[in-house]
Amino acid sequence: METGFRKWIIVITIITSTIIELIDTTIVNVSINTMSGNLGASLEDTAWVITSYAIANVIIIPMTSFLAEKIGRKQYYIGSILLFTLSSALCGFSTNLWELVAFRFLQGVGGGALLSTSQAILFETFPPKERGLASGIFSLGIIIGPSIGPVMGGYIVDNLSWQWIFYVNIPIGLMAALLSFMYLRPTQGSKDDRRIDWLGIALLAIGVGALQVVLERGETDDWFAANYIVALSIISALALSVLIWWELTTEHPVINLRVLKSATLSISAVMTFVLGFGLFSAVFVFPLYAQRIIGYSAFQTGTMLLPGTLMAALISPFLGRMLQSGLRPQYLIIIGFLFSAIFGFFMSKSNLETGDAYFFIPLIFRGLGAALLIVPLTALAVSELKPQDIPQGAALNNMMRQMGGSFGIALINTYIANRAAVNRISLISHVTTTEPATQIRMDGFVRNLMTHGASYLRAAQQAVGALENTVVKQTYLLSYMDAFLLLAIMNALCIPLVLITLKRRPANSAPQKVVISDH
Repeated sequence: METGFRKWIIVITIITSTIIELIDTTIVNVSINTMSGNLGASLEDTAWVITSYAIANVIIIPMTSFLAEKIGRKQYYIGSILLFTLSSALCGFSTNLWELVAFRFLQGVGGGALLSTSQAILFETFPPKERGLASGIFSLGIIIGPSIGPVMGGYIVDNLSWQWIFYVNIPIGLMAALLSFMYLRPTQGSKDDRRIDWLGIALLAIGVGALQVVLERGETDDWFAANYIVALSIISALALSVLIWWELTTEHPVINLRVLKSATLSISAVMTFVLGFGLFSAVFVFPLYAQRIIGYSAFQTGTMLLPGTLMAALISPFLGRMLQSGLRPQYLIIIGFLFSAIFGFFMSKSNLETGDAYFFIPLIFRGLGAALLIVPLTALAVSELKPQDIPQGAALNNMMRQMGGSFGIALINTYIANRAAVNRISLISHVTTTEPATQIRMDGFVRNLMTHGASYLRAAQQAVGALENTVVKQTYLLSYMDAFLLLAIMNALCIPLVLITLKRRPANSAPQKVVISDH
């Protein structure tokens, strides 16, 4: 527990570290085209820059509690900041794609640890009566980071070069490491002689790593049509199956899966998966829709996300206080899923004529929904656990959020592609020479082109191309609308799960407390 100047320096340091880690999950997305050209690599290969970071994040998160205990939290935290910072510099200095991919993996190892350990440090900085406020403050990083990543990336690439999306981390990381060294209380590593669960670590890395590659690359390579996707799917299934058996039978597991005996934790993990699915999918789908269909720039798209993010930032500290005062988290979670469903429903009703004003309200609902889910779901997940099981329960819950994000982006991308095929067939069936509407549109194209100097034959050929472009645009418009509706349905279906947990009283009947652990 800290007070005065020292406390708020620690808060600023922790939140800054959290935000830069989460910014790096999305900032690269808008730079892929530029990287591909500069490094002389295909877009498919360049996408590994995103994939490698996601794989490292998901592998390291469930191990962070164990590593922090073994090394000492302060040492592990500072080491993670320095690894993240050094890797950021090396990413910027990379001269070929596979150097960049390797350094992004190391950056993800450091970044995943930052996200997890920051939570515990922030919790210990505040007195018990202010820990709800600490929980709300931490949620700011989770909400703000992924939302401002694309706008920062777009601005940097437009005005500087892609390397600067990594270089900007260097001064921030060095300052965070220095302040952490100066102001964090010393911690000691564990002195016990427990055997390290190397087999569990290896199985986790292989199983989750292979699964992440399948999810990130499946759509690009037509899923099981690619032999390596089939092989990695089998490897992932086998490794994760053995991991579950091993972690349930070994004396000192790296991941204590026994905590999943808590029904509330298990249900919360499912809902957290949906939260991650919706949180990351919305940030993935909306920019694609805004840029490809409506024609906004990356910077314009990012600025449209900011009002909802700011609204979430305003209410997050109050949500923590409400939970600390004894409000059951289920009530906030129900409202959060409802708001998230409203966002998806309203977005599914937009069209090519929709302007900025229409998007404002749905995006506000998205920001509020995220804020109303992140902190309460963490509180609900650990509400029935014993104190010694809380770190591992929170770790599994947070891993589910990250996995939900990976599944979400992969599956929503596949869903859009499949719906595009279905919607195109449906549209083309009405685009025939016998359809009066088609004839009217074609005649309009031809007349317009001829007035600009084209011959009739040339105008007719160009009119066919223009009609095809119209069909493609309408096809993807309908597909993005279907994706938004899917997000609405998924969020709405979680509300009955919340009601199940509402019937259960916490193991301790005292008012619900917001607990933040190493994860």
